[in-house]
Parts: sequence; C-alpha cells; structure tokens
Amino acid sequence: MTEKETAPVLTDEQLKQLVAEADTGGRKPTGAVAKLIMYTALAWSLFQLWIASPLPYSLGILVLNDTESRSVHLAFAMFLAFLAYPAFKRSPRDHVPILDWVLALVGVFCASYLFVFYSELSTRPGQPTTLDLVASVCGIFLLLEAARRALGLPMVILATIFIGYIFLGPYMPDMIAHKGASLGKGMSHLWLSTEGVFGVALGVSSGFIFLFVLFGALLETAGAGNYFIKSAISLLGHLRGGPAKAAVVASACTGLISGSSIANVVTTGTFTIPLMKRVGYRADKAAAVEVAASVDGQIMPPVMGAAAFLMVEYVGIPYTQVLKHAILPALISYIALFYIVHLEAMKADIRGIPHVHESSFRDRMLSFLMTVSGIIILAGIVYYGFGWLKDVFGDASIYIVGVVMFATYVGLLKFGTRFPELHMDDPDKPIDHLPDAGPTLKSGLHFLLPVVVLIWNLMVEELSPALSAFWATVFLMLILVTQRPIIAHFRKQGDPGAAVRQGFQDLLDGLVTGARNMIGIGIATAAAGIIVGTVTLTGIGLVMSELVELISGGNLMVMLGLVAVICLILGMGLPTTANYIVVSTLMAPVVVELGAQSGLLVPLIAVHLFVFYFGLMADVTPPVGLASYAAAGIARIDPIKVGVTAFGYSIRTAILPFMFIFNTQLLLIGIEGTAHLVLTIGTAIVANLVFAAATQGWFMARNRWWEAVALLLVTLTLFRPGFWMDMIHPPYDKVSPDSIMEVIEQAPADDRLRVWIEGEDINGKAIHKGVLLPLGEPAPALKRLNAIGLSLMASGDSVDIMGVKFGSRAAKLGIEQGFKITAIEVLAERPDKEWFFVPAFGLLALIVVIQRRRARTIADKELKPAS
Repeated sequence: MTEKETAPVLTDEQLKQLVAEADTGGRKPTGAVAKLIMYTALAWSLFQLWIASPLPYSLGILVLNDTESRSVHLAFAMFLAFLAYPAFKRSPRDHVPILDWVLALVGVFCASYLFVFYSELSTRPGQPTTLDLVASVCGIFLLLEAARRALGLPMVILATIFIGYIFLGPYMPDMIAHKGASLGKGMSHLWLSTEGVFGVALGVSSGFIFLFVLFGALLETAGAGNYFIKSAISLLGHLRGGPAKAAVVASACTGLISGSSIANVVTTGTFTIPLMKRVGYRADKAAAVEVAASVDGQIMPPVMGAAAFLMVEYVGIPYTQVLKHAILPALISYIALFYIVHLEAMKADIRGIPHVHESSFRDRMLSFLMTVSGIIILAGIVYYGFGWLKDVFGDASIYIVGVVMFATYVGLLKFGTRFPELHMDDPDKPIDHLPDAGPTLKSGLHFLLPVVVLIWNLMVEELSPALSAFWATVFLMLILVTQRPIIAHFRKQGDPGAAVRQGFQDLLDGLVTGARNMIGIGIATAAAGIIVGTVTLTGIGLVMSELVELISGGNLMVMLGLVAVICLILGMGLPTTANYIVVSTLMAPVVVELGAQSGLLVPLIAVHLFVFYFGLMADVTPPVGLASYAAAGIARIDPIKVGVTAFGYSIRTAILPFMFIFNTQLLLIGIEGTAHLVLTIGTAIVANLVFAAATQGWFMARNRWWEAVALLLVTLTLFRPGFWMDMIHPPYDKVSPDSIMEVIEQAPADDRLRVWIEGEDINGKAIHKGVLLPLGEPAPALKRLNAIGLSLMASGDSVDIMGVKFGSRAAKLGIEQGFKITAIEVLAERPDKEWFFVPAFGLLALIVVIQRRRARTIADKELKPAS
C-alpha cells in the first residue's frame, strides 16, 4: 500500500472544520442560536471599535477604564467560547446543550464581575467577601474549561500546575518551595486585581490585538487574501520551482494580516500545495514549505501573531521600535526559505509554469523599474503633499485627506475594472499557463489602501496602534460596503441594489468573523495571565533563573541552549499570543539575569525576540502542530513527516536568535549611517542564504562535507564578525567608576553605558551583574541620569547608588538603592570587526568557483551519452 493511500485525506469541508475548531469554534447551530452567536460576535466587534474610537470621550458616553474594558472583553470571549466550541469530539455540533448555556451565563457573570462591582472592589482591596471568592474560583475553573475547548489541554495543564504551585508552595522541594498563599490571597491576586487574569496581557488583547485581528478578517472578507495569492502566483510561478516560491510570498503577505498559522496554511495552502506537487515537489516537501512559510508569518511585522503589541508593554518601547527591531530577522528568514525552495527545485530539476504571454527579460525589468519609480514618486508626493496640507490647514487637513483617499480609492477601482476579475481557481485543475502579472496586480490595487492608511497613521501621524488600527478599519469597512456597487457601476453589469446588499452582508460577515477569530486569543491571554500572576505572587521567576544556572553550570551557550529547549517545550500546543506571554514571563528574566552575570549585556527587546522565536518553533516541532496536520491533510501525507521536514526548513529561523543575541546590529541596533545599514542587511541576507545552502546539502552543486563546514564558517563570520575580533582584542576597556559623570556627558545620543553593579537586593541576595544604562539624548550628566531615574555619589573606588525612582528605567533594569557601581566599560579602540567579512567572502568565492566547476563537469558528463 502506498504512502498516499495510507495518508489522511481531508476534504475542503474538513479543512474548514479544522480551521473553525482551532480559530472560530467548531459548532454550527441553526435558527435562533446561530443568530444569537452572530449578533453577540457583532456586538463584541462594535464594542471594541467604540472603545478604540475618540467618540466615548467626545460624547461622554460609555467611557470605560482599562480594567472595565478588560472585564467586558473577557465576558464576550467566555460567552462565545462555550457556545461556539463543543466540549468533546462527540458533543453535538448542530445545537448548544443546556449545560453549555449554564456555563456560558455563569462565565459572563464571573468575567464581568470586575465591571459590575468595580466601585465596591476598589474600597476593599485584598479583603475578598464570600461572593468575591465564589466568583473568583468559578471564574478560574470556567476560564480553564474555555481554554481546554478553544486551545486544547497544554494551556490548561500549564495553568493548573502554576495554580497548584501557589497553594502548595510549602510542600514543594526546597529549591522551589515558598511560603504559599491562602485561598483569599491567591484568588484576589489572580481574579480580583490586574496582576493576574485581568493583567497586561488581557489589556493588550482588548486594546490592540482585537482591532488588528478584525482588520485582517475584514481585509480577507474583502478579497485581499485571494488577491495576494493570485498576485504571488502570477509574479513567481514562471520561475524554477515557482509555485513553491509563490507559496512563500503569499504566506508572508497573508501573515501580515493574520494571527493564525493554521488559517494561513489553509488559506494559501489549499491552492499552493497541489500546485507544488503538480510541478514535481514531493508531497511532504510541498506541505512543509507551506507550514514553514505560514509559521514564519507569526514573526512578520506589523502583527507578529499579535505578540508585537505585548512586546510594547513588556519591553517598554514604542510600537514602531518593535517593528524596526523585528523586521530584518523576519525578512531574511523569508528570503532564506525562498532560497531553500529554489535549492529543492534545483535538486529535483523542477521548472516553472509559463505565462500566457511571455515577455523578454528586458521588458520585465523595464516594467519593474517603472513600477518601482512610480511608487517612489507617488510616496514622495503623498508624504510631502500631505505634510504641506497639515501646515496650511491644520486640524481641517484630516477631512481633505479623507476626500483625497476616497477619490483615490474610486480611481483605483475604475482602473481595476479594465482587467478581468480575480477568481480562485480549482487547485486540482491543471494549469498550463499563468495569468499575466501586470493585469493581475493592477486589478486589486485598492486592497493596499487600508494598509497604507494603517502604516501612515503609525509611522507619520504617530498615532497609537489602537487608534491607527481604528481609522484603517473604518476605511476598510467603507471599502467592504462600497466596492461591489462601484465595480458593478463601472463594469455596467449586475444589479446595483443587490451589490449594495451584498456589500453590507460582507461587512457583517467580516465583523462576525473577526470577533470569532478573537475568541481563542481572548481566552489565551486571560489564561496566560494565571501564569503571570503566579510569577508575581510567588517569585518563581528567580527560581527558574537559579535552576537554569545550576543545570548550565554558568556556561553562557549552554544556558541559552537550555532556555531555547524550555521555550520549545513551554510553547507546544499554545497559540502565538499565549506562547509569547508564557515564555517571556518565565524565560526572558532568566536570559537577562544570567546573561548579565556572564557579561552578556543586550537590550531587552533582543531577549524577548529570542524567547519569542523559540516559543514559535514549537508550532513546527512534531508531534504538536495543527499547521502540519492541516498541510498534511491537503497534501495527503503523514503529518509527522510533514512536521519533521518543516522543522528542517525552519532551522534557518532557529539560528537567528543566537545570532542577534550576540550581534544586535541584526535588530538594527547600533547602526551608524546608511552605508553601515546596507552592509548589515546585505551580509545578514547572504549569511542566511549560505546557512540554508549548508544545511540543505546543495549550493551550486551537491555539497561535500568540507564545503558544508566552510559554508557554516562563512555563516558565523557574516552573522557575528565580532566573534573573531574579540579573540584578538577585547571589545571593551574598563575605566574607573569615579569617571562616570565625564563618560556619561561625552557619550553620543541613545548610547547604552555598560556598568557593573553589586550589592544586596531586598531579599538579602548578593547581586553582581552588568547592566546597560540607556543615556538618551546628549545633555549634562545629571540630567541624563535623572531621565532614567538614577542618582549617584562617588565613594572611593566605587560609586554609590543613592536613589532609584519607582517605575523608572533604572528600576526596570533591576538597580536598587544601596547598590554600588564597581566598574564601567567603554568601547575599545580597535579595527572594525567588519574587516572579517573580507576573508569570509573570499572563502565563499572559492567554494563558488569549485562548485561551479564541478557542476559544469557533471552537466558535460550527462550530455555526452545524448550526443
């Protein structure tokens, strides 16, 4: 019996059901219950749009604080979770049992308890009544049950272990024991305060994540997903292994608007996986390419599986900074996957699919350059033109911009009607020729406008992420309602009235889908709050640091490897958002604390991205990973085999955290000028491509073992040139602490001063570690220190820390009053580490020459018999 015959075969309906069970709920009741679920989801979307808009404050109606908003947000999620997600596989899908109605209503009461009794609770903090305790205990149990239905057992097991740790602390082994907590204290902390379930994570879900998920759902409903897929196929399908390359690009585009890897797989994979198989890719490789591309969509800004907004809160930097630091690793990871696909096509000699009308290379390049030039000119006109409007018209410019945007939208729709409408083809139907790229791209340019509005508000207007998403979503809602009737008018076909009705139906569907997509995320962030609350209540974070330090023996690389493995284990079975909350809460402090003791002083964003990447790797690692199961169902192959192959493709992503933790220039930190930026980006791309070639066993020809070793050496040098330079000359010189004021005053803008501190913390533990003091803009030393909340006084060979402002950046670095600064490190004068790029590229050139010669020889041998 063949592998194909034994593999699971999923129909389109089963695939949709798989996505539903993972993202929107697998239950499909009919009649009044279906309408109730729909209207509840609609009400949730409208509620979130209301609290994100300026209207509550301008009208003075339904103005809620953060805690009240979180409470209502969770109440919606709990209610919909019990109605939309069946309890067991055998539970009815066509109606809601009585028990689920009871659980849903009790869940609403418990979740909205903080909203209903907000005033009363604020008068008795830490003194819960009997009703408080009953609501808290029931709320925790119902939250865990909702998490089991929506997320599966891993999240529930993890949360249960941490709850048990709160109350069983005195009975734990000595190393992890603590004094424990009473039921009242534990429940108050987890349910009645903003330290646990209703903490930062749920606040980010309510304030930011919902709007971006809703934006993605509306964009998909409008037809943007189909447009991205067809555009990628038309642009890249003619290349060697083209359908696989199109899958990578389409998944990257879908990842921009999606917070779900499984939805990404099914959306793009239903079309691309059969195409890949048809042109010659093995079934497991076709599915693995789609899985790797879809999971990598979770590291792609601006959404990053909704983790970007959590990083803003946890790291304490602006959203735009998070995007800046995350963009280069995400791009080079996708470029490397694109190259892996190319190498697989080379090995199997897979050709592309020709276009209907083939054009010369010269014509394609001319068209590409004209398009790029047009975009640059248009961007310049928009940027400087809108800037001029703001200067002249002030606040009224927003209305002028709105009119211009609507006119542009109508113009693009009229322009798009010159070309045939895009329809998703049957993936099982043979494709002999590809549609031309130009008409395909031009037919849906209006889909890019809401993304432009979003980016403009974030980057230029510098609005908050929530307000930026709100205005982009409002514009997208306008597109959903109007695009069909306007297109019908320009094409002079169809009933305008029917087009208007269909437009409003699309808007309704998008609002409902967005809310249903948020059920799992809302439950996940709330359940992850249990783990965050346990850490703040029991101090288990310090225990984790001591445990990792003990096992690693103080070795820095062993410690990082151990943290990576723990993140993989913790992330198994968790959705992206909950995954990041768990690994950042438990493991990020471990890297910061132990790294500081070993001299590894890196910005906090680098640490958070490190644990985030390895938490995500769990989505690929067998045996857990619904994305692999979905892709395997489409490809009709064993899901474990897909997971193993996908993990092999994802190694290129797994090495990036180790590289940027030691070379933060990969996160665009410490870049000095345009030339340095270009050099950093260029070498990083080449490094990841070379690593892909080394691990895939093929470069210009099949690698020999020593060539693979040489390619890995080139990778290390290009990613981390400082590794070799540090052996020749230490990167930092130590200077006397009493010169700290002079060093601070002379430091450039946004410099981070490396200082070593020691003392006893509030628990009496001896501390000796390094920290990076952020110095901000150039100013007198005292002003710079005051900006980060620090006051110092010289004392002999050290400097005493006399005061640390509460909540300041210095406090977040773990600096406490009474510590001493024992050493300062400044950059040493030495040759630039980038000089090591020269021998690296020399070695790479040598391998290229050798492999090209060998490839030519092999090709000549293959041609001889034919002649």
